This record gives sequence, C-alpha cells and structure tokens, in this order.
Amino acid sequence: MSRFLIRLLPLALSAWVACLHAQVPVQTAGALVVVPAYGEVRQPNDEARATLMIEEQDKDKTAAASRVNQKMRQGTEIVRKEDPQAVLKTRGYYTYPVYSDEPQPRQGSRPPQIIAWRVGQYLDVVTPNLEALPRTVASAQRVLALNSLRFGLTEATTRKIDEQRIAVAYRNLTDRIAAIAKAMGRSPADAVMDTVDFEASGAYAQEAHASKAMRAAPMAMQESVEVQEPSFEPGETTLGLRVVAKVRFK
Repeated sequence: MSRFLIRLLPLALSAWVACLHAQVPVQTAGALVVVPAYGEVRQPNDEARATLMIEEQDKDKTAAASRVNQKMRQGTEIVRKEDPQAVLKTRGYYTYPVYSDEPQPRQGSRPPQIIAWRVGQYLDVVTPNLEALPRTVASAQRVLALNSLRFGLTEATTRKIDEQRIAVAYRNLTDRIAAIAKAMGRSPADAVMDTVDFEASGAYAQEAHASKAMRAAPMAMQESVEVQEPSFEPGETTLGLRVVAKVRFK
C-alpha cells in the first residue's frame, strides 16, 4: 500500500463515521400535534357575601323563638338601612332541645330530660358596596353575630373577565404553536388548527358556594352596645382557562 493511500485511509474512515452519525431529516408533513395552553387573569374582588345569625336559648321554647324573631327582624332592618344595595335572604331556621348532662338511672325507661330549647336563624347578605361593608357589619353586630364572610366577583365582572381569559388563553396557544413549529423547522403558517377545545381549569373554585357554616355558640348582645367597625381586605380572584388544540402541519 502506497504512502498516499495510508494517509487517505483515516480521512475516509472519518467521513464514513460522520455519515453514520448524520441525522436523517424528519418528515413533518401531515403531522398532528396536540398543543395545551393556559391563560390566567386576576381581578380585585368587588362583591361580599356575609352570613349573619342569631341564636337564643331558653327553658321556654316560645320565649326563645320570640327573641330570635325580634332580633332577626331588627338586624334585617339595620342592614337594609345601612346598605340599600344589599340583597338579603333568611334561611336555616332551627329549633332543637337541649338535654341535661346528668347521668340517667339505669333502671326505668325515662327519656332524657329537656332543660332548654335552642332556636336560631341565618341571614345571607350579598352586596357590591365594599366601602360601606365594615359599617354595615358593625351596625348589624349590635343585634346579630357575623357567622361567615367571603369575597368574590359580581356577575357583570365575571362575564367581563371571562372574555379576557379566553383572549389570554388563545394568545398563549398561538405562541406555543409558533414555538413548536420553529422547533420542527417549520413555518407557523404551515400549522392548521384541526380542533380547539376550551375548558374551565377549576382555578376559581373559590367562587362556588361555601359549605354550610357551623352553628356558632350563642352570644348575649345588647342593642345599646356600640361595636367597633371590623377591618376587611377583599383581596382578588384568579380566573384561569385551559385550552387544548390539535394542530396539523401541511
């Protein structure tokens, strides 16, 4: 073997190895790609949902019910006066006996002794007037007790935000399609959407109705007692939307 061939052999071997490792172009024509995307919008809360309640206990069931009826009527009038925009709904009127804790004798079939009656009722308040909310609650607390409070978005704001989150989610989808096309060595113009599926992400589950509140312990209140206004921070609600598209490349 000549010296020329000996020198050429390593070069030929290197070229042959390079050919083995060379990537074969992947054909993407007609490829169907599933592309997930997500859009999220945050909005300050503009609605409050408060639950006020009253509970009385007395040996006389009629006396307990009478006080509950009177205080609920007074509390309702106070809320209406302080916040004419509020939507009110009474619910959950209950009456049940309170039994003695003393141990009963083993012999005999005497039922447990009723020592009192507990009567109560709830008042739901929905209002967009967050500025007056502390004053409204403080005034109502002279008669009723605040059982729960949560903030959310009005229906009008929710509809407005729904349009925004659809736009944000779709924009994220087109950006991801463009990025995928670039990674595949294709032009975004070659991508054709076959299917677009919008579905709720579940990020605003905090807007669903809260579970039934537990009954609070009875509290003795006097209408003449001034209650200091509480401090509330409405916060914000995050609404998200998930979209999945099937994209076919030409």
